[in-house]
Amino acid sequence: MRICWSHLSIAFLAAFVSNQFFLTGQEPDVYARQRRQMVAEQLAARDISDRRVLEAMGRVPRHLFVASSYRDQSYADYPLPIEDGQTISQPYIVALMTQCLGLEGGEKVLEIGTGSGYQAAVLAELKVRVFSIDINPRLAEQAARTLRGLGYEDIRVKSGDGFFGWPEEAPFDGIIVTCASPRLPPLLIGQLKEGGRLIIPLGGAQQYQVLTLVTKTADGIRTKEISGVRFVPMTGEAQKKKD
Repeated sequence: MRICWSHLSIAFLAAFVSNQFFLTGQEPDVYARQRRQMVAEQLAARDISDRRVLEAMGRVPRHLFVASSYRDQSYADYPLPIEDGQTISQPYIVALMTQCLGLEGGEKVLEIGTGSGYQAAVLAELKVRVFSIDINPRLAEQAARTLRGLGYEDIRVKSGDGFFGWPEEAPFDGIIVTCASPRLPPLLIGQLKEGGRLIIPLGGAQQYQVLTLVTKTADGIRTKEISGVRFVPMTGEAQKKKD
């Protein structure tokens, strides 16, 4: 990953050193310190320049979204396993995908692949309404329980095949897909507002995957390749061969 020290990043690092954004006084100091270090070194020191995203990442207690056996690695610069062969993404990737949506607050966002619920919590910190789907009922239930326990009231979680989206709640200002699909799900594009953005890893489980930003316009869609990535595959309808 390239290192990009913008004026915003430098200012944010200084603020973190001075504890300006340390807002969680009711937790062990070790986690607060690790979170500040994560934001400063893994995010602001790279190309995460959206101040609101940096602040959101600095507030969410990532250690509460991982298994207790991995808690000491919660803020490390790599993904971690969760139940049923799934993962919680590397903090940088969570921040990058969130930043790509260009959220300002008040939007409606669909997440495909709830997993642990961490990404949904980061989105909720940006003052958006989050609708999250996971194909695994146990993961969906557990994530919903964790999010409720942390007081996130603007997140709705359900179990289902994310390839089909959430048509009853469409259209969405943004859609974030946290599992790799071999093709762009057409129903998700259909549920995106004009001017909305979708961020998705495209590629198969054993293939090179490309994090791709899709913007819906009056004339169709525009796509932009963001970065090479490695995600667990989207299961269900996404794995069926096209006719």
